[in-house]
Amino acid sequence: MSAPLNLVNLERVHKAHGTTVILDDVSLGVAAGERIGVVGRNGGGKSTLLSLLTGTDEPDSGRVTRRGDMAMGVLDQSGTLPVGTTVRDVVLPPSTFAAEHEWAGDPAVRSVLTGLELDRLGLDAPVAPMSGGERRRVALAAQLIRPLDLLVLDEPTNHLDVEGVAWLAEYVNQRAGGLVVVTHDRWFLDEVCTTTWEVADGNVHAYDGGYSAYTLARAERARISSVTEERRQNLVRKELAWLRRGPPARTSKPKFRIEAAQALIADEPPARDTMALKGFAARRLGKTVYDVEAVDYAVPTEEGPRTLFRDLTWNVGPGDRIGIVGVNGAGKTSLLKLLVGETRPDSGRIVVGQTVAPAYLSQHVTELPPRARVLEAVQDVARIARIGNQEISASTLAERFGFAANRQWTPVGDLSGGERRRLQLLRLLMAEPNVLVLDEPTNDLDIDTLTALEDLLDSFPGTVLVVSHDRYFVDRVCDKVVALLGDGSLAEMPGGVDEYLRRRAAGGAPLTTAAGGDGTRPVGTPSTAAPAVSAAEARAAKKEASRLERRMLKLDADEKGLHEQLAAAAADYAKAAELDARLKALHAEKTEVEEAWLAASELADG
Repeated sequence: MSAPLNLVNLERVHKAHGTTVILDDVSLGVAAGERIGVVGRNGGGKSTLLSLLTGTDEPDSGRVTRRGDMAMGVLDQSGTLPVGTTVRDVVLPPSTFAAEHEWAGDPAVRSVLTGLELDRLGLDAPVAPMSGGERRRVALAAQLIRPLDLLVLDEPTNHLDVEGVAWLAEYVNQRAGGLVVVTHDRWFLDEVCTTTWEVADGNVHAYDGGYSAYTLARAERARISSVTEERRQNLVRKELAWLRRGPPARTSKPKFRIEAAQALIADEPPARDTMALKGFAARRLGKTVYDVEAVDYAVPTEEGPRTLFRDLTWNVGPGDRIGIVGVNGAGKTSLLKLLVGETRPDSGRIVVGQTVAPAYLSQHVTELPPRARVLEAVQDVARIARIGNQEISASTLAERFGFAANRQWTPVGDLSGGERRRLQLLRLLMAEPNVLVLDEPTNDLDIDTLTALEDLLDSFPGTVLVVSHDRYFVDRVCDKVVALLGDGSLAEMPGGVDEYLRRRAAGGAPLTTAAGGDGTRPVGTPSTAAPAVSAAEARAAKKEASRLERRMLKLDADEKGLHEQLAAAAADYAKAAELDARLKALHAEKTEVEEAWLAASELADG
């Protein structure tokens, strides 16, 4: 079988900016139909690599070749659109679609228009007055509807909510052409990519699979590196001993076995001790953090006031870690501003605990002191911070967030957008808050910085509220998820973001309350009498819920056993693949049983 035809080839490419080498002797190729995710630190060369692939920049040395008949589309981060155009002009140009029926009958085109919410913007809307996020969605749509051999996307998930990101992943998976994508969205990388390129220290390391496979391979590479360094140190000590004692006896070479990826994490403890953190948080915060009681809130629009929350009741307790998701415009940021007191409700009240010391990360970076240097801006807040059970100096924490020692003396005004975002987070954490309120904290952060932030949040002994479209971050940091659906209500999602997307796809099915009370109506809707449930029905439902609960315990035990077998069979790839398939089937069954248990429990409660 012949190898796949490469669309683009880089041969011994070298690229530098000034005295800084970005890419050094890099050779790689993009095959037809291949989906490649590009990761690495901000400023590490990801965008430079894309500009070489697409021909917008040339290498200092080496050669870049592209297939002559290749059709390529590019989405960069500039968001530049032609002056004086409308959405229709950009996305459905006459050169591609001479008549409306040519695209109106195409389900792929209609999917792009609805998936990126361009139908809500209007095809005849001018692009000039649009926000940056809206313009970016228009530019993305213009590339997606074209039949392309290669699609190159730089941060395509920016300005998309979790629903939009899920739609985009499904859409590009169904495309026949190749894809190269730079993104920090780890869920998207796992869902879409068949290969991952890591750009680091002038090199490009290629890994099979998405983010999870890349992470395991990277961990194994680090382990091998540490073993190699340990071996080198042993050889140095032996060499010194020989100089003192004379030639040593000949010995056999040691044999090193590379453990499979599962063995790397077999003994790793849970990321955080949730119960211990909740207990510590309760001692720091008391019983009350935020109590939202019957709140109504509306925002002004050109068409008149638009209600975001109606009769909203919600409780946030000590040690809660809550992710807030919802459609764009549902009121996620407005909810955070109400909690921290930046805005006031039209009616109802928000009770804030007496010991609450919140830190609010907004989506803006205007509050940073532009003339101060990075370390000074951090030390202005505190020189030593205590996070969990560890004390961290301002300089050490800055290094963990990607500010090397020489970079800590850079003026704040000279920082990039991503670096300003990291500095914002640093200053918040140095203030030692007991409540973190984070609005899109993952914007402009590279994967290494996200990992460092998640590691710190694992030991944070307080309450965390997160608004984010980054599903991986929400799953990693939060213990529960609540959703705003744009109808004035707030609802808890026991199944996390996946449940939110399922219910959205089902047309916004009735949701359970997030208030923590006994009601079963969505929070924020008027209380109405629930359909009567007979005593016999309630007893039967209670019995069924008990049966399903026993079934869930059995499935948990089966899952643990399969994980143990998988670790034992890590080196046997055929056996591991079989066990992995059984695990996937077990997870699907667990999801069905949990949903049935929830329904039976609600019925049993009347």
